[in-house]
Amino acid sequence: MKFCSSCGSNDLDHRVPAGDNRHRYVCGQCEQIFYENPKMIVGCIIEHDNKVLLCKRAIAPRYGLWTLPAGFMENQETAAQGAAREAHEEAFAQTQIHGLYAQFSVAHIDQVYLLYRATLLAPESVAAGEESLAVGLFEEHEVPWNELAFPVMKKSLELYFEDRRRGQFRSHSGDIAVNPANRANPEFSIISIG
Repeated sequence: MKFCSSCGSNDLDHRVPAGDNRHRYVCGQCEQIFYENPKMIVGCIIEHDNKVLLCKRAIAPRYGLWTLPAGFMENQETAAQGAAREAHEEAFAQTQIHGLYAQFSVAHIDQVYLLYRATLLAPESVAAGEESLAVGLFEEHEVPWNELAFPVMKKSLELYFEDRRRGQFRSHSGDIAVNPANRANPEFSIISIG
């Protein structure tokens, strides 16, 4: 931070404010405290005819790799509304959200993922949106497993297909830890309920 968004001052300190236990930016002029919180990423596992919808990214990071439709939650929307919005923005997908499927905390990058199960309502309307190079419906054996953009999406799909084979969808919650020396192999600690 370089300037206070309340008064415009550039007199900012990075310190532990009175009554707090973490370093925060504090304006030396107006005493405004700035809290930095994790970003919420919302998305869907969209089902249609035993297939799931994937989008090939047209934006960084991970340009050209496949992912579930997902993105940052916006103000003034619920998590489920954000997940449906992202599906429409990335794939023009009209969805019916069924409920929260997985929640993952990725502390080293200050992110929390909330992924919902959803049904595709109008498969004929699916097309690549501005943030996608391509979109497609994939059966499990067709998923481009080695071309998935993010470990959390790969793990979510693995859990989804495992649950589908079991005939029962569970709720999953967990943490993802990354060793900086081995970023390609994150560690998942997952609790599955149901």
